Amino acid sequence: MLEKVRGIILSNTPYKETSKILQIYTKEHGLIGVMAKGAKSLKSPLRALTDNFTYGYFYIYYKEGKLSLLTQVDLINNFNNIKTDIELISYMSYLCDLTHQVLNESADAEIFDILINGLEKINDKLDPLIITNIIELKYLDYLGVGLNLDKCNKCFKTTNIITIDPDVGGYICKDCYTNETMVSLKTIKMIRMYYYIDISTITSIKVSDIVKREINDFLNRYYERYTGLYLKSKDFLSKLVIK
Repeated sequence: MLEKVRGIILSNTPYKETSKILQIYTKEHGLIGVMAKGAKSLKSPLRALTDNFTYGYFYIYYKEGKLSLLTQVDLINNFNNIKTDIELISYMSYLCDLTHQVLNESADAEIFDILINGLEKINDKLDPLIITNIIELKYLDYLGVGLNLDKCNKCFKTTNIITIDPDVGGYICKDCYTNETMVSLKTIKMIRMYYYIDISTITSIKVSDIVKREINDFLNRYYERYTGLYLKSKDFLSKLVIK
């Protein structure tokens, strides 16, 4: 039976002379493999709609656990603002790669909304580093290494929090502080806000360069210590745009 599913293409692989095999992350079925017959042909209506990061409605003959068959695509958002900017393309590539890895650990449907809402906000010209850090923070729970952002990670008190440290795994209060890296109180508050905010509700967000750097540095170190993930797209992004 033909199904209409909402999804985004995370990767595509050439198949024989004229076809492609797509990895599509769908709202309805999670990550699925889909055969796009003839999609490499110059005359195929699927040619321009089966590249990476195409977000749309995909009409497929769905086969659970097997390759589904694509018949048609209705574009939802082409992410034109992202795709005309090499830096923003790098952010998108990294977020899609990261999502692919997160899906190896969790099939929670909320992951789809986090990714799509984030990409839409980047396409709407919101700060890509802030949106990326928000997504990275939210993904930690699905990777099984979520942060405790309600109390000191040593004594569990909820008062006098003065810093956050990746080696400790979260907040540190004044009484438990030894020689951990200090961050600003604004950074402590913003990390918590990042975690709880609904990305779809963001219309504008302004954060100082110092706070952005502290949050990004913290998340980089936390990911390195607790997730074991190494993504070439993140390495490229760091060299290209994240100072």
